[in-house]
Amino acid sequence: MGREDFQLSVDAAEVYEAQFVPALFGRWAPHLVRAAGVQPGQSVLDVACGTGVVAREAARLLQGRGRVVGLDINAGMLAVARRVSPGLEWVEADALALPFPDGSFDVVLCQAGLMFVPDPVHALREMARVAAPDGTVAVQVWDELRAQTAWAPFYEVVERHAGPDAVDLIGSYWRLGDLVALRESLAAAGLRPVDTLTRTDTAAFPSVDEFVATEVGGTPLRSRLTDEAYTRILEGARDALGPHRAADGSLELPTRGHIVTARAERGPGGRNSEGTPAAPARRGRPDAG
Repeated sequence: MGREDFQLSVDAAEVYEAQFVPALFGRWAPHLVRAAGVQPGQSVLDVACGTGVVAREAARLLQGRGRVVGLDINAGMLAVARRVSPGLEWVEADALALPFPDGSFDVVLCQAGLMFVPDPVHALREMARVAAPDGTVAVQVWDELRAQTAWAPFYEVVERHAGPDAVDLIGSYWRLGDLVALRESLAAAGLRPVDTLTRTDTAAFPSVDEFVATEVGGTPLRSRLTDEAYTRILEGARDALGPHRAADGSLELPTRGHIVTARAERGPGGRNSEGTPAAPARRGRPDAG
């Protein structure tokens, strides 16, 4: 699946912000930002920022002292990010070609976005390049699908009514969940992994219907479905996800993910992993270096 397959309209991005962010991404953002050690005085880049929940959390920790930039290739996502937080910097650009000089940021973050990039190692190399010498790069990915037992019944329903291509489209979330492979990718990009946090949180939705509206309606899959197919998926999901429904009808799906923190390493003469000179950057942490 290419990035063009996951371009969202502004309306779909609004659904994402209103439903997916509080249900899932907002629960992980504080953990990612804390793992990266974000603190006042730093410059922070949020790559594949979506509607900006990680950038907003970083700005909260900076307490008005420092710089936060959110970057995404999706104009619809950025339109919502600008509406929610007009005071932050939002840049429309490709994670494979970050439009910043070497060593521009103390911290580079990427939450649940790396799996949508065609070449994750190249994207990580770009993150390493724009990180300051010995700067922090922290990424969050979801564990492999086989570890997401609560989600499997839903994907079976989608495949039954929309085919395997539909599952491939919305199932890309899980493709970087192999921790060994992820750490190898980080090392190949010139990053030295220093810490890993694996945790399970609950993806919480008011109802199964709201979950389907988010997981399908908040993605490009909805535009590819007939109303009849959508209805069948909805009805099938009500049955398949029954074991995860609470007494009040709300839905709670255990979701497992990894946060890996790494250091941007520089070779002899201050060169990065590509062998090109790395520009100096302002250091925000007095104990870094």
